[in-house]
Amino acid sequence: MTFRDMEDKQLEQPEETKALEQTEPEVKEVPQTLPTKGKWYVVHVKTGYEAKVKESLEQRVKSLGVEDRIFDVIIPMREVVVVKKGKKSKVMEKVFPGYVLIQMVLDDDSWLVVRTTEGVTGFVGAGLKPTPISDREVEAIIQFVKQEQPKFKTKFSVGEAVKIIEGPFADFLGTIEAIDEDKGKVRVLISIFDRETPVELDFLQVAKL
Repeated sequence: MTFRDMEDKQLEQPEETKALEQTEPEVKEVPQTLPTKGKWYVVHVKTGYEAKVKESLEQRVKSLGVEDRIFDVIIPMREVVVVKKGKKSKVMEKVFPGYVLIQMVLDDDSWLVVRTTEGVTGFVGAGLKPTPISDREVEAIIQFVKQEQPKFKTKFSVGEAVKIIEGPFADFLGTIEAIDEDKGKVRVLISIFDRETPVELDFLQVAKL
């Protein structure tokens, strides 16, 4: 069959077939490059205003129509166990008080949206230019806050004098030699037979003098 015969054959197609061909969905060309998700920047905010800044910024991003340049706002948090008045309780703690992380494409408009949000005091960077943090740093922060085992939060410090309030050495006085926040333990030096002897105790077993 020649090329001319093929053309004639196409011209002779039934009307139903032609109608079907006309109603086939249009195939849109796939863009050669996909939009970037930007980089992560650190923004300094007033301490205690982290949640307020996050909420306000997310609202402004939508109302000002810059969702294509500002993608995410996070406050790095982790779960810790606080020992207070002889009791343990789990709380969420800010990893970097006074700072929030923003994933964005930085230009004049997106910079202005962030910079003019109430509570924001400025970008972290070299000089006046905001400097993005590396992907490695972002990944390290994410892994840190995802750690499953809760961390203990205590106000004890090495060299501090304490009183043992529970256990076989109750009422002994001693000095903190080391602190293990991961396990919630302290090593306290106490005097036994005129010698300093280290004993490992739970945070709940000691109290400040």
